[in-house]
Amino acid sequence: MGPRHRHDPLKNLVGFCVGDVNYAVPILCVKEVSNPLDVVALPHAPAAVCGVSDYRGDVVPVIDMRLRFNLERQPNTRRTKWVILDLDARLVALVVDRVSEVFGTSGTEVRPSPGLGGGEDVRGIAGVTSYNGELVFVLDTNKLRDLTDSIAMPSSLPATVLRPSLLAPKMST
Repeated sequence: MGPRHRHDPLKNLVGFCVGDVNYAVPILCVKEVSNPLDVVALPHAPAAVCGVSDYRGDVVPVIDMRLRFNLERQPNTRRTKWVILDLDARLVALVVDRVSEVFGTSGTEVRPSPGLGGGEDVRGIAGVTSYNGELVFVLDTNKLRDLTDSIAMPSSLPATVLRPSLLAPKMST
């Protein structure tokens, strides 16, 4: 998929809230914002991956961002949204409490996130910016992709599952 065309090149982030904290991802990674779909749980998936969903014919890993940030899981509300990311031709859905808006950094660079001790790689924060007088944590989308590697790659399935002959109906002679 090629780069997306934006109307306002200064608006380069999609903002959302998880709990009381503001987060954002680069708009170039966002395929769509959608309402939640049905999720099928997977055994042995990482804790933040609540399962997979059929999103327009693609099986997409679903990351519950509340679980990712060690918050209590909440039932979906009408404000709950999925931010569908296209990460190197692999789709990933982020479950967020609400999507705020598309915004820009106003020409300032995203600052490094402060060192808060262990778990920097688990949080997956690429940096921090300010918007409307509030801090916004910009997520490292590579960490989100890495989180779903074990369940999103066809190579993680046994070869017998991938053979089309096993999926075809048997014909009696």
